[in-house]
This record gives sequence, structure tokens and C-alpha cells, in this order.
Amino acid sequence: MSTPFTISIAAAAVALILSGCASFSKDGGLDAVSAMTAERIGQDLRLPQAAGADPASPELARLLQSPLSADDAVRIALLNNRGLRASLAALGVAEADLVQAGRMRNPGVGFSRMSGGGETEIERSVMFDLVGLLTMPIRRDIEARRFEGAKLAAATSVVQLAADTRKAWFTAVAAAQSASYAEQVREAAQASADLAARMAKVGNLSRLDQAREQAFSAEASTQLARARHNATAARERLTRLMGLWGERTTFQLPARLPELPGAAREPANIEALAMRQRLDVQLAKLDAQATARALGLSKATGFVNVLDAGYVNASKSGSPRENGYEIELALPLFDWGGARTAKAEALYMQAVHRTADIAIRARSQVREAYSAYRTSYDVARHYRDEIVPLRKKISDETLLRYNGMLISVFELLADARAQISGVNAAIEAQRDYWIADTDLQAAINGSGGATAGMAGASTTAADTAAAH
Repeated sequence: MSTPFTISIAAAAVALILSGCASFSKDGGLDAVSAMTAERIGQDLRLPQAAGADPASPELARLLQSPLSADDAVRIALLNNRGLRASLAALGVAEADLVQAGRMRNPGVGFSRMSGGGETEIERSVMFDLVGLLTMPIRRDIEARRFEGAKLAAATSVVQLAADTRKAWFTAVAAAQSASYAEQVREAAQASADLAARMAKVGNLSRLDQAREQAFSAEASTQLARARHNATAARERLTRLMGLWGERTTFQLPARLPELPGAAREPANIEALAMRQRLDVQLAKLDAQATARALGLSKATGFVNVLDAGYVNASKSGSPRENGYEIELALPLFDWGGARTAKAEALYMQAVHRTADIAIRARSQVREAYSAYRTSYDVARHYRDEIVPLRKKISDETLLRYNGMLISVFELLADARAQISGVNAAIEAQRDYWIADTDLQAAINGSGGATAGMAGASTTAADTAAAH
């Protein structure tokens, strides 16, 4: 009876060889994630190697020494955002599942001892999971695809964090710039109210005109308070995304938004580019492939999913030792595997339809994002090239008329307020352009992004009406 024993030893050897091939990688998948992010956002993912490393790295300290650019803010977020590190931990979970799939289930060892009538019978057995051994390549392939999916999901988190940080940077810079202009409005309104009070005191101004100037001064103070809070809130959102706290929250930002590019980009083949670049589309395709592979495994084990074989040794008092083998097979009397196969087929069709839906939505999102991008660019350029120069021209002409004593000082101050409101509207338009540009990049490379609305235009109109 040496043949069953030999078969068991061979099965154990094969299992050990296959298990030895399943090991953890040195980088844990981070190198692949870093390559994908570098291709899409222009920055790789270099994190401190030690598990409890202090994020206060020399690179972080260097970046915080000067006013942050948008790229600097993204770099700090990649280095320092703890939420990103938490999402990257999913890579370790997926890789552990992959390594586990390449290892056989531990063998079962049985031992029994029976005594009676002056005799003792001892039975020993070692059982191996043959189904697990036979299906190990399929299971490893399934988990390998899931590990690739975890890499795509991690890259999606990185790209999304970069987009959110970039938009928060533009919003924070624009909010601080708007607060600065709101302060100028308040100073002009205060000067106008003080002058009105002095003129009314000597009888050169009616009480109605004086009340109007005082009301505008009070409204300007309220607008300044709101603008300062908006600047603080925008800065704090950027701070959270960069993962900064304590003394590092005193970072500096530029005084102005970046200038508009000379020309807007053309749509070209952005839909085809999104189909190649978007991580959610790639992830959906990979999920469908993994589900299809799992369907093959379900069909392969649908009839028999328990098959154990092993070596058995028995001995009795006064009798020679007996050797043999034992096979354990689950009889499909009640469950023929049809339900599991049907479930796998339904999951596969679900993955197929989900992939098609994601692709359709991705194409629509990238078209919408480009429309918002192009509209925001045209509006911002119109403010820069038309509205702001016209406001300045009107202001110059008004100043000439005041110097010629053709208009009053209140008319001059009112024109100055209108000019500042126009400049503030231009800041919002410029901010909307850069946010729309970021959303377009996210729609092409990541998993989509909220398209830039035109809320700034309505806010500006209200502010301009209030200024007048």
C-alpha cells in the first residue's frame, strides 16, 4: 500500500512548491500606482518608507518655505494626506488575498484511538484539499486581477486628491484676492460716508444722500466680513487636503491667480483619450474580466467542491500495521451547484452592464467638462480683454471730469466702487476657468469631476448691483 502514501507525499510536495511561489512584493504595488499617477498628474507617489514615519520630511519643509504654487500644494497633499495613506492600505489587503490564493489550505491531521476487549486500535490520517490544489491557478488569476483593480482604485484616489487639492488652491487664492478687493470697497465706502457726514453737518448735503452713503458703508463692512470668512474657509479646506496642522498652517499663498493661457485647448479626441486614460473605465473592464474568470471557477466547482484525499495508517494490538488512503467527497444530493453558477452568471452580466454604463457616462462627462472649460475660458478672457479695460477707461474719464469740477466727489467714489466690483468679477471668472480646467483633466484621466458651474457670474452680478 505504498502507492497512496507516495501520491499523498507528491501532492504535499506540489502544494509546497506552489505555495513557495506565492510571496509578497517589495513595493506592495506602489510602484505601479506611482507610474499611473505620474502619467496623469505629472507627479509620482513617493511616500516615507517607515510605517510610522514623520511626514515632516525635508521636501515638505522646503515646499513650505515659499508661497505655494498649485503643484506644490498637490505635492504636499501626496506626501502628507493621511486619508490617502489609509486608502493605499487597501493595496496590502489585496496583495495578501493574492498571496493567500497561491497557498493550499493546510492539511488536516486525524487521530483516533479505540480500546476494548483487551485490544487497542489506533488510526492516523493526513488529508489534503485536492480541489484547492487543482483550482489554485484559477484562484490566483482571479486575485491577481483584483490586485490590479486595487492598484487602479488607489491611483484613482491619488488623482482625485490631486484634483481636489488643485481646485482648493485656486479657490483659496481667489478668495484671498477677493477679500483684498472687498477691503478696498469698505475703505472707499467709509471715506465716502465720513465725507458725507461732514458735508451734511455744514448743510451741503441732504439727509437722504447722507443716509445712502452710510447704508452703503454698512453693507460694505458686511461684505468684507463675508469675504474674509470665505477666504478663511477656503484656506482651511486646502489645509485639510494637504494634511497640515500646527505651525505648518501658516503657509503662504500667492497674491494673485495665474494668468490665463494664450489660447484654449481644442477638443480634438478627448472622448477617445478618456476611454484610454480614465481609471474608472479601466477598473470596470478589469472587474468584468475578473468576474468572467470567477464564473469559470464556479462552473468548474459547481458539481464537486469538496474533494480531499490523504494517507491513512492504522494499527491494532497484536496485528501488523495497516496503510491505506482515504478520499472524502461531498455528494451533490441537495445542492448541485446550479444556484452558485446562476449567481456567478448574474454577477458577470451585472459587471458587463456596469462597464457599459460607466463608459457612456464617461463620454458624457468629458463632453460636459469641456463645455464648462471652454465657456469659463471665454468668459474669463472677455473680462480680461473687454470688461476690465472698459472699466478702467470709464474710471479715467470720470477722474478727468472730477478734476474739471464737472462731477462731485460722490460720483467719483461710486465709479471707484463699480470698478473694484468689476475687477472682483474678473477674479471669479479667472478662478472658474482654472477649476474648470482641473475638472476637465479629472474627466479625462481620473473618474470624472464636478463641472465648473457659473455661480460666480450670478454672485458677481448681485455684488455689482449692491455696489451701485
